[in-house]
Amino acid sequence: MNSIIKLIILCIITSTVLNAQTELITNNDTLSSTLDEVIYSVHKNENKRKDVPNQINIISRKDIQFLNPQSSADMLINSGAVFVQKSQQGGGSPNLRGFEASRVLIVIDGIRMNNAIYRAGHLQDVITIDNNLIDRTEVLFGPSSTIYGSDALGGVMHFYTRKPVFKSEANNMITANAYTRWSSANNESTTHLDINLAGNRFSSLSGITYSNFGDLRSGKNRNPFYDSTFFRREYVERINGVDSIIANDRYTKQIFSGYKQFDLFQKLAFKQNKNITHTLNLQYSTSSDIPRYDRLTEYRNGRLRFAEWYYGPQSRFLGAIQSEIKANTFFNKMNISLAFQDIGQDRISRSFRSNNRTSQLEQVKVYSINVDAHKLLNPKNELNYGLELVHNRVNSEANTYNIITDSISSAVTRYPDGGSQMSSIAAYFSHLGSIGSRLKIQEGIRYSLSSLKAKFVNKQFFPFPFNEIEQNNNSLTGNLGLVFNPCNSLRISGMGSTGFRTPNVDDLTKIFESSKGILIVSNPDLKPEYTINVEAGIEYQLNETHTLSLNAWNTWMDNAMVLKNYKYEGKDSIDYLGTLSQVQALQNVNKAFIRGLSASYKIQLSEKYSFNSSITYTYGRYKEVEKDTLVPLDHISPVFGRTGLSYNEKNFQYEIYALYNGWKRIKDYSPSGEDNLQYATSLGMPSWATINFKASYSMCKNLTIQAGIENILDTHYRYFASGISAPGRNVYITLRGKI
Repeated sequence: MNSIIKLIILCIITSTVLNAQTELITNNDTLSSTLDEVIYSVHKNENKRKDVPNQINIISRKDIQFLNPQSSADMLINSGAVFVQKSQQGGGSPNLRGFEASRVLIVIDGIRMNNAIYRAGHLQDVITIDNNLIDRTEVLFGPSSTIYGSDALGGVMHFYTRKPVFKSEANNMITANAYTRWSSANNESTTHLDINLAGNRFSSLSGITYSNFGDLRSGKNRNPFYDSTFFRREYVERINGVDSIIANDRYTKQIFSGYKQFDLFQKLAFKQNKNITHTLNLQYSTSSDIPRYDRLTEYRNGRLRFAEWYYGPQSRFLGAIQSEIKANTFFNKMNISLAFQDIGQDRISRSFRSNNRTSQLEQVKVYSINVDAHKLLNPKNELNYGLELVHNRVNSEANTYNIITDSISSAVTRYPDGGSQMSSIAAYFSHLGSIGSRLKIQEGIRYSLSSLKAKFVNKQFFPFPFNEIEQNNNSLTGNLGLVFNPCNSLRISGMGSTGFRTPNVDDLTKIFESSKGILIVSNPDLKPEYTINVEAGIEYQLNETHTLSLNAWNTWMDNAMVLKNYKYEGKDSIDYLGTLSQVQALQNVNKAFIRGLSASYKIQLSEKYSFNSSITYTYGRYKEVEKDTLVPLDHISPVFGRTGLSYNEKNFQYEIYALYNGWKRIKDYSPSGEDNLQYATSLGMPSWATINFKASYSMCKNLTIQAGIENILDTHYRYFASGISAPGRNVYITLRGKI
């Protein structure tokens, strides 16, 4: 066993490792076509990857099917290009270049998912995207505010769902795909079905997915640095009306981590004529209650703190009317999207031996209009321009329910109980042109206006010195990039860009207890944060068999929002719901920086074998003005990467690969609390590596069987800042069919 581990580590070290630009080798022509691959997210229009300076990772539909992930968060993890934090099994908070949650932008079918209550901590909304209906995912790294606006500091994850197929594009009028999967680590069972109805002018694509995830089992083989830190030794169960501590005879079973999820998808397309197509896009995701596993393992005064802590059914509804128009006037192609989103988030908790269950209920409604146009000025120059309007309405309620008397009373709301509104309007222009035959230039500019207003009505629980918070902000951002292709096999890029994030309802108005003895309060003086980013990349392709990619970046932040100790009415600690709590608030700390390096190496060993490896390193600090010292910035992931050996032929495919993370030492944890030091060991988060195997065999044209073993060595590990341990050895089997 030790020799296997040593061999794996040697392989990882000598492979000169990864990028955040990894594209998984799942067919024989991927390597040679990398530079000519078409991407959509940079200008919201088709461009060849070799023509744009941005660092991009593409995960195709074939990749997703082979990766066989349980959720979209797991899809990103297994790509090796994105670091993902988890507070519970039903979650996954992606991290791009040291930015997370509200500092990275999630976009689906051109519609931004980030809303007014996207928090700065860890965000789990990506699991509401059904990966079974994703056609491709493009991860765009680095500030992307010129095209996408606020929040895109670390980058953009753009999920493109599948389109209905018309009769002219389909072999059959009716086509269907279905699969069922079982996994051992959490006794998962998932079933999916999608049906496409193809007509000459009308087409329909319908999808449904149901998943049942049991309690997650962690690995048994523990790094000595973990000692017994993450054992689930006991849990709370209510017996005969009394909260009781129950011993867990299986330490690796993370009790109260299971949940269920249900996803529906419907697209109806109408081809008005050869130049105009309209699509009705409907998406709905909901879940059972999702236990907040990290909170259920917290202790206070020597015993478990909570008897209950869970998210209520996490629901997301998206309805959009989207039109694609082709013309030859002021634009060659224009996409118009009118969208409505309805998001529900509930937090329910009850302390151990308490009769009072507190519920905080949030409802967010988002209305948006997007207009994106493309104009080819001449064979060497193209212009992209657009307009975006977004309006958020937030309603926040809270109550306390006595489980003995059935009485209901008011409770402190997470956001202002008088309601909150946030609106923005923005316009952008972007140009992509050629200087000669080898040099490409890209420039862009965006101007944004935003406004926010929130009202506090009930001051029973917290005597605010103000009745409302109102802010108006504007921002001007831009970018400039160059791509030099001295020969067909070499691509050199450089880029400078700016980004911004406007304080939202969560940043400006939230009152909540983040952890034991820490109370986060509103800071109405909070200002937008800005970034300036420079990066350079090189990609070299030798004889269409070897590809080496390197990317380096440095991002400077001004007015960076950091959670720090704060004084409320002159006091640094106050009594909150019976507990003396340290007061903290988001504050602009003036200066911060994040720098990093990513690299990848791919080689086509033979017609059927290929090897790929990748690694990403990130470092971030902010300046403590009072002490003139550098302090670790939150959300900075440790070194992470992926190394794999793939075999591909017509009907059979397999891959052996390793996922790995480096140490996150205590000295590198942020003091803000966002790094969840309470869920780490006394030394920080130890390094780890897992060995995994996946295979797929097409038994006939319409039937495929897939199987794999993840974490073969049954290693116990956690991702940095996570409150739940990762799966132990996991055996899965999937049966896919189509007609």
